[in-house]
Amino acid sequence: MPGRAIRVRGVVQGVGFRPTIWHLAGQHRLTGEVWNDGLGVMIRAYGSDEDLAAFIRQIPLQLPPLARLDSLEVQTLDELPQSDEFRIVASRHNGVETPIAADAATCPDCVADIADPGNRRYRYPFTNCTHCGPRLSIIRRVPYDRRHTSMTEFAMCSQCRQEYEDPADRRFHAQANCCPDCGPKLWLEDSRGQQPDCADPLAHAHGLIRQGYIIAIKGLGGFHLACNAADAAAVNRLRERKRRYVKPFALMARDAAMIARYAILDEKETSALHDKAAPIVLLAALGETLAPGVAPGDDKLGFMLPYTPLHTLLLQDLDSPIVLTSGNISDEPQCTDNGEARKKLTDIADYLLLHDRAIVNRLDDSVMRLMDGQMCLLRRARGYSPEALVLPPGFELAGNILAMGAELKNSFCLLKNGQAIVSHHIGDLENAAVQHDYRNAIDLYKNLYGFKPERIAVDHHPNYLSTQYGHTLAVTETAVLVPVQHHHAHLAACLAEHGIPLNAPPVLAAVFDGLGMGDDGELWGGEFLLGDYRNYTRLAHFQPISLPGGTQAMREPWRNTYAQLLHYFDVKTLQQDYADLNIMRLLAGKPLPMLETMIAKNLNSPPGTSCGRWFDAFAAALGLHSEQVHYEGQAAIALEILATPLFANEQAYPQAWSVARCQDLSVLSWQGLWLAVLTDLKRGVDKTRIAARLHHSLIDATVRLLIELSRQTGVDNIALSGGVFQNKLLLEGVTQQLQRYGKTVLSPQRYPMNDGGLALGQAVIAAARSI
Repeated sequence: MPGRAIRVRGVVQGVGFRPTIWHLAGQHRLTGEVWNDGLGVMIRAYGSDEDLAAFIRQIPLQLPPLARLDSLEVQTLDELPQSDEFRIVASRHNGVETPIAADAATCPDCVADIADPGNRRYRYPFTNCTHCGPRLSIIRRVPYDRRHTSMTEFAMCSQCRQEYEDPADRRFHAQANCCPDCGPKLWLEDSRGQQPDCADPLAHAHGLIRQGYIIAIKGLGGFHLACNAADAAAVNRLRERKRRYVKPFALMARDAAMIARYAILDEKETSALHDKAAPIVLLAALGETLAPGVAPGDDKLGFMLPYTPLHTLLLQDLDSPIVLTSGNISDEPQCTDNGEARKKLTDIADYLLLHDRAIVNRLDDSVMRLMDGQMCLLRRARGYSPEALVLPPGFELAGNILAMGAELKNSFCLLKNGQAIVSHHIGDLENAAVQHDYRNAIDLYKNLYGFKPERIAVDHHPNYLSTQYGHTLAVTETAVLVPVQHHHAHLAACLAEHGIPLNAPPVLAAVFDGLGMGDDGELWGGEFLLGDYRNYTRLAHFQPISLPGGTQAMREPWRNTYAQLLHYFDVKTLQQDYADLNIMRLLAGKPLPMLETMIAKNLNSPPGTSCGRWFDAFAAALGLHSEQVHYEGQAAIALEILATPLFANEQAYPQAWSVARCQDLSVLSWQGLWLAVLTDLKRGVDKTRIAARLHHSLIDATVRLLIELSRQTGVDNIALSGGVFQNKLLLEGVTQQLQRYGKTVLSPQRYPMNDGGLALGQAVIAAARSI
């Protein structure tokens, strides 16, 4: 009897893949066996040549919801079958090579289970199966067996055990399988630790939210703080107690129909909301209004749908969305432990909705936005990590590489066997608790993937905490240290995501962000590069402008306005000519002589080409958060919001920019743009119109410079990356104009274009240089 050995690689363990194979084998009258091992799944199948061929054709077409097929290799078997049936046999673990699935939103079948009064899991908030539920959030080590997760404390009852052992059941080998009799328990307590007398904690919490109370909810990857998003008093109390005074809150709604009452939804955004990853999707606000404190001054709302049975049951009868923001004091990591929540959240929340399943790994909610017709990840965490990226051709021989990522919005990356595993969003390493998480997460991933680094890639900036820890690990791991330039890493990450082969010709790139250290030790951020995975050349950049006060210039936008004006003009003359402008009045009250001295003597005023600070400078000139920003990018976001209503009706200022040659580089100057903006302000032109013209001017300058560089180099492929390109107007404007010139444009989609995607670029650069 003919036989085939079929090696399957990808996300194929813990996702119901073997039962699917068992079903398919039965449909095609095959005998044999299937098992998990350290490389993925191995199938030995016997039957007629016709049945075997049909079976193999169906494998990629019948994947379970959480599975991902990376490769399928088939060999002929000479030995005879060992059985007259097809069996699922015990796992054989010979190494650790198999990707781990990401946590997944509740599947439709489990939603039906908790809604059915006749089902034994009716209203049970921890219902799951092989098609949904926790994965990374509960795992401690590999292999992904129940004993290696936080479910080990919950012994399965006889009914759950029967499901777990039945290949025909969708809960076959579902490691988190449980029910009300044997699984985790939910309870409600007040801020003093007292449990209200209630039979159904979820129903009681539901009623408390209606009454205006704030509830701390232990979710899948951490605690959230919840309140009624339509209750202005509740939202304002949450802001005050959490000390998050202006940054928009995330929202959760019962269903897409509820979201459509408050925001515009198109087909791709709707699909993203319903995806198994269940991210937060940033949507244009339109329609009914929520409490003003939900997203003050913003034209977008960040919505997600329920992704656990707990959330589904909590929201099912609510008439409006809830705020669902991270359970922490502002800037700290979200709480994951009951004791930690009792200590840190009882001054914020009136009640805590707790359970006894441990959260092993903290996972933030992922965030997406529709830009240029594609859903783009801005924060990659729950639902996406730790899914691996199969690297483009040429990287097959790369050794083990650990890339440490950036200082802000950190994630790290493991590169192994031609795949890149980018971690979940870690956060800003300047926070000590986040830094502790960072180190623990690196240890976890090394354990999960049996990983020992041969090379460790770090950012060029010596003061990044990620760089410093990379230096330490290089010694303890006896690994080669590979410094990588910040903007080159942004470029390389974009190439890797889009499958550009290792030895492909170089591409042009515009990389716009806040700050990154250049090879010359200067601060870059408005860069035009020509590069591939191994090397890059800097072709052009924004005019370097001092950052008076260093990091203070990142927090106080007016400093950037003054530095720009001081560079391009005689400020005293400007103060006379534009004395009545609000920005001039504001600057008049600042210690300008001291700042001028600092800049002249280069005292804590490093020059930088930052596009992020460019946005801050113009935002402050228009009166947007001029004195201080409360979170990264706030002023730039406000400028985009201001520009959006009139953007389609405006165009660039004439003669807004110019290009000069300096040390064989093109330098983009903005003197003309400043004159135009100041003149419009003096004439009393609507600031919305000025903001739109500003955006068009930046788009026009970027496109025209890239077209000229394309002419000079003969390169027609252009990458756009860096956190500034999260600006929808900028990304779409530059992309669409370049495409009208016949250029191929690449920009990040599956990995953040901000520093959250930097580690991927660091890893592939280190790999390319080692091959």
